[in-house]
Amino acid sequence: MRAVIQRVSNASVTIDGQVVGAIQTGLAVLLAIEEADTPEDIEWLSGKIIRLRIFNDDSGVMNRSVLEVQGEILLVSQFTLFASTKKGNRPSYSRSARPEIAIPLYEAFKQRLSEDLGKPIHTGAFGADMKVALVNDGPVTIIIDSKDRQ
Repeated sequence: MRAVIQRVSNASVTIDGQVVGAIQTGLAVLLAIEEADTPEDIEWLSGKIIRLRIFNDDSGVMNRSVLEVQGEILLVSQFTLFASTKKGNRPSYSRSARPEIAIPLYEAFKQRLSEDLGKPIHTGAFGADMKVALVNDGPVTIIIDSKDRQ
């Protein structure tokens, strides 16, 4: 699993002109799933996102997690995060999981993230043509790959 996590002051996802998910202070998480992902990846990545200390404390130091600031999470599926641009100019998405594999893993990740956060998270719709709007606070953007746990 690969995630791009952005600290936001607000974010939303719109499908067919309708806002289907919106948050205020929190994290916008773009998530890609590959064929090799497992429940262990779900558990590890969810915990990492929830505990990431990227919110400012009273001294202005990034020392608080989304849990500690009682923030929200907007989760958006984005298979293009596994794009390969090694050959030519047209990206290949062969590492991205096919829907029959990706959808159950995405749903399980969404459930785990909600449990770890202790409240519902907001989402787009898997596979939909979505418009994502956000105000990146900082800016703070972190990329995490469950297969590269450095």
